[in-house]
Amino acid sequence: MTQTTFQGATSDAAAPAAEINLIDLSRELARHWRRLVLLPIVVGALALGATYLMAPQFTARTSLLPPQGGSSGALSAALNSSLGSLAGLAGAGGAKGSGDMYVSLLQSQTVADKLLDRFKLQELYKTNFRFESRDMLKSKSRISFNKKDGLIVIEVDDANPQRAAEIANQYVDELRTMTASMSLTEAQRKRAFFEKQLERTKLRLTEAQSALQAAGFSQGALRAEPKAAAEEYARTKAELTSTEVRLNSMRSVLADRSPELAPLIAAANALRAQLRSLEQKTDVAQGPDYVSKYREFKYQEALFEQIGRQFEAARLEESLEDNSIQVVDKASVPEWKSKPKRASIAMAVALIAFILLAIHVAGRHMWRSTPLR
Repeated sequence: MTQTTFQGATSDAAAPAAEINLIDLSRELARHWRRLVLLPIVVGALALGATYLMAPQFTARTSLLPPQGGSSGALSAALNSSLGSLAGLAGAGGAKGSGDMYVSLLQSQTVADKLLDRFKLQELYKTNFRFESRDMLKSKSRISFNKKDGLIVIEVDDANPQRAAEIANQYVDELRTMTASMSLTEAQRKRAFFEKQLERTKLRLTEAQSALQAAGFSQGALRAEPKAAAEEYARTKAELTSTEVRLNSMRSVLADRSPELAPLIAAANALRAQLRSLEQKTDVAQGPDYVSKYREFKYQEALFEQIGRQFEAARLEESLEDNSIQVVDKASVPEWKSKPKRASIAMAVALIAFILLAIHVAGRHMWRSTPLR
């Protein structure tokens, strides 16, 4: 009985507090309509006047098409299908050129420092330290990559419209200078890698050929080490070497337990087993010294042919690659200020003032309407 009475009293006391009479609240707001209208207008007018104390800012805009980073997908697939086990080796772990990468280059400290020096921005911004000038330049520059159309857009704000356009265009020039001195594309890395490998293999092939000639030709050696077996041994060893080189290259950027390495490790183990089997069939100790030299010569010859095909394919892919930075819209001198947007600022301040004043009037009405307990 006592518990029921207590719950009923609690419900009766909470009911007035929970009820909000919207009609009375509307009447209270209507009673103060002059204050709710005139005061926000006055505050908005003051905010509008304050915007005239702000220095106008002009925005220059340029857009560019970054390097596409390679030939078409069909052509790349055709090239890769013609490559052996070294396909993708030179580009293992490398990041292909993309719009996001070029945006990062444009936002780099190197580009910022060159712009600071060229336009004497540290003196203009009146900063004591260089990192403060970089932060100021970053706040006045907006660099974005639109994945839909593939364009990079650069926008620069400055009090001087001429300087705004010059800084925006200088961003593009600095990007050109930086990309010209860096190997950024996959095809360039492939070509440089295979060029070095080709020179090394050519030297080893020459040495193997000289050693073979010094050993002399022997028909008995050929019978002990048939030509077909020697060529099979050479191809298998060349395949194993290229697989191991690719595996070591990928291990520099991937962990040993990565799923990408599993097929390569399995392929290397299978080639080693096949190579051991061939060595047992053609034991060098059972034949003259000519056998081992002939087998080494065939191995270097097969490896040289593989790397030669890779090098030619990489050269072709590089020749078809578009590494140029194409400016779509060059930044021109802006004719009208972009900041401050005086009308928008005045309206926003007036709206905020109205909302705060309405909350104040409604809160005071509710506080006065709440009965004392």
